[in-house]
Amino acid sequence: MITILKVIKESIAQALQQLMSNKLRSFLSLLGITIGIFCIIGVQSGVDSLESNIRGSFEKLGQDVVYISKFPWSGGSQEEFKKWLRRPNTNYKDYRAVVKKVKNMEASAFYVFLGFKTVQFKNSSVENIETVGMTYEYADMFDLSFEKGRYFSLSEYYYGANKIVLGHTVAEELFGKLNPIGREVKLLGHKMEVIGVLEQAGEDLIGFMDFDERALINFEYARKIAQLRTNANFQNAFLAVKAADGIGIDQLKDEVTGVMRAERRLKPRQEDNFSVNELSMMTSIFDAVFGSLNLMGIIVGIFAILVGVFSVANIMFVSVKERTNLIGIKKALGAKRYIILLEFLIESILLCILGGLVGLLLIQLGVVVLTKVTGFHLYLSLGNIFNGMLWSIGIGILAGIIPAYQAASMNPVEAIRSK
Repeated sequence: MITILKVIKESIAQALQQLMSNKLRSFLSLLGITIGIFCIIGVQSGVDSLESNIRGSFEKLGQDVVYISKFPWSGGSQEEFKKWLRRPNTNYKDYRAVVKKVKNMEASAFYVFLGFKTVQFKNSSVENIETVGMTYEYADMFDLSFEKGRYFSLSEYYYGANKIVLGHTVAEELFGKLNPIGREVKLLGHKMEVIGVLEQAGEDLIGFMDFDERALINFEYARKIAQLRTNANFQNAFLAVKAADGIGIDQLKDEVTGVMRAERRLKPRQEDNFSVNELSMMTSIFDAVFGSLNLMGIIVGIFAILVGVFSVANIMFVSVKERTNLIGIKKALGAKRYIILLEFLIESILLCILGGLVGLLLIQLGVVVLTKVTGFHLYLSLGNIFNGMLWSIGIGILAGIIPAYQAASMNPVEAIRSK
């Protein structure tokens, strides 16, 4: 054990000596390793950041929630799409049937997108605000948090009160530093009192549940002031059902399917004219996409790494040649073959680790700069740092094994005479 530690210590010293003795050669040789690690781990970090953001967006939809709509989230052929297009949209009657008959649910919410509208306050206005009319349970379904004010009360909902909840960005652009609560805004040609402002949601790449630029009004009031078209080709109304505690998602799907078939009076042999979707259907599609992106990063990185392998191998062959006499002396004094082999192999691995560390440092710098410039949260995870080190060690073994074997196989007499 003491011998191996001495070998490691000497190998580190010799590796650093090789780097310092010819800086340009060392720089060019390690550049391939640095670029290779930068490509592989850089792409993996980008994909991980992208995946984290997308999955975070999907998580807001709820792992224990099913969504009833005319289209399945899993996709299909063009012919199937045409067939789905002819299905009826989810409507308020479906929602009432689910609320009345589904027993294994905690809550159910129905909501309709009323389009992108303009919200006005005196002389100020904000355009293209996604306006939603929803049933009372919507806040619990999607865990709405308020920065100011509150949600609709039950009486305000049932009587269709002219109240409105604004997203953080909408309120900020419309009111500036003024307190929005209690003030009147104009939407869809009607005056409404602001009763709440939602907490800032932040940046989401997908934006399924981006409430920052939304305006929420209760469904009963929406029915009074807007034409709720739920028969458009592309559905603008949605029905969400959340499972009760202890109820599996498959059990809930089966019950919801039975209730929906009964509500739409489908015969036993008729196909469903609706789809019951869940989050896993969407995320499974992205698993293959993220896997392909990671594979592309590895393929690109391997080409750079091949250059790095040959470069480091070149350094090691030069190192063996320069130290041939010393190798002969060590072997003549009784040094085992594995000691010589280990000495040069550790040296090669150390050189590649240094190149890998530079690559990881460049990735971290890039992550910090891109996060500040784009506002999209990128990160270099500990897992990717570990992967980068493993790649570096693997490259070091590949680059050093032949030179190390050559050194270990030398005849001590011939090696000493070579000087």
